[in-house]
Amino acid sequence: MIKVSVMYPYKPGARFDHAYYRDTHMPLVKARMGDACLFYTVDKGVAGGSPDDPPAYVGMCHVYADSVEAFQAGFAPHAQEILADIANYTDLVPVMQISEVVVGQS
Repeated sequence: MIKVSVMYPYKPGARFDHAYYRDTHMPLVKARMGDACLFYTVDKGVAGGSPDDPPAYVGMCHVYADSVEAFQAGFAPHAQEILADIANYTDLVPVMQISEVVVGQS
């Protein structure tokens, strides 16, 4: 299993609409990717190393897929639409990382 993390670095004065991201953008990603997206999570940064420090990232999502190939097969056909929607909730440039999920526990 892999996890694709999309992280939006904190920047004073930047725009990030958490409600739109949570309620519109990420459901759009899931709808377009279908079963290629096993599930996703959304994080809202609240603090950095201490409660008084700003978060490293103001928001992020993690999309889980069976493999990089499965993710690409689900994402690529809709990439233009999904990426165009970013302007609707932020003026930040995201940082992306693909990770192999080594262990998970619930």
